Amino acid sequence: MKPIRIFFAGVGGQGTLTATRLLAETALDSGIEVTAGEIHGMAQRGGVVHSFVLLGGYLSPKISMGEADILLGFEPVESLRALPYLRPGGRILASDAPIPTLSVSMGRETYPSMEKIREGIGKCTEKFFFIPCMELARKTGIVQTANTVLLGAFFAGGYLPLSLEDFLKSIEKRLAPRLVESNLQAARLGAEFMASA
Repeated sequence: MKPIRIFFAGVGGQGTLTATRLLAETALDSGIEVTAGEIHGMAQRGGVVHSFVLLGGYLSPKISMGEADILLGFEPVESLRALPYLRPGGRILASDAPIPTLSVSMGRETYPSMEKIREGIGKCTEKFFFIPCMELARKTGIVQTANTVLLGAFFAGGYLPLSLEDFLKSIEKRLAPRLVESNLQAARLGAEFMASA
C-alpha cells in the first residue's frame, strides 16, 4: 500500500487514544506495517490529545508539521489548531460537536462559531467533512461512542485499503463485551453518514 500518515486531534475524555489503538490494530490484523505514537497534555482535565498512526513502513511514530495525509479531528477547535500538521491537499474528517474549555465555560473566552472554524479549515484544504458525531452517538444510547462514529466514517470513506467490515471485526475482537453492540452501531452510523455525504 501507499504509505499514509494519520494525525488524531482531540481533548481528554473523548476516546482519541482508544480510536488510535483501534485503527492501528485493525491495520495490523490486515498485515499492514504500523507505527503509532501519542502526545497528550492534561488529558484527564480536557487537555489536548494528539496521536499518530503511520501505515506502510514508516520507522518513526512522529508526524512533523505539514506531513499528515489525513487529520481526524474529534473536536472542532482542536481540528483547527492541528491544521499545521496537515500536508497541502490533505484531508480532514472532524466532529462538529464543540467541547468548550473551562475558560469558555466560565465566560473568560469565547468559542468560535462553526462558520469561522469551517472558514479557517477551508483556507487549508477543500477536502474536509464535518460529521455529527455526538448526534449520531446519541442514537446508540451512549454518547461516548462518538469516537467510533468518526472512525466508522473514516473506514467507509475509502481512504485506506481496509473496509468497514475490517473495523467492525476489530471492535468485536478488542472492546469489552458490554461495549461491542453500541460501538458496532456507532461505526455503522458514521459509515452511513459518509456514504450520503
